[in-house]
Amino acid sequence: MAEIPESDLEGEVLTKKKTRVDKPKLFKVILHNDDFTTMEFVVFVLMHVFLRSESEAFSIMMKVHNEGYGIAGIYSYEVATMKSDKAVNLARARQYPLLCTVEEE
Repeated sequence: MAEIPESDLEGEVLTKKKTRVDKPKLFKVILHNDDFTTMEFVVFVLMHVFLRSESEAFSIMMKVHNEGYGIAGIYSYEVATMKSDKAVNLARARQYPLLCTVEEE
């Protein structure tokens, strides 16, 4: 790399630019209660799609059942939509009307 002679830099101010990278926004994957999707299937989805332990999955499923919805996980947008789609596709394959939405945190 060639050096710039000092005579060429006279009167100029050198500044450092700091690059600031914002954290990506996070999105909640929300499971919604319905009258047809079984509790066992919701626990299965939480364990296999959202990688929750059995006890976590059961707790989230009970929240969905009792309060109408529960947060399956919080992810980047791409991961949240992928997991939501996977959960809905599994439900449709078993003829369950599971509703899974993605909302900004």
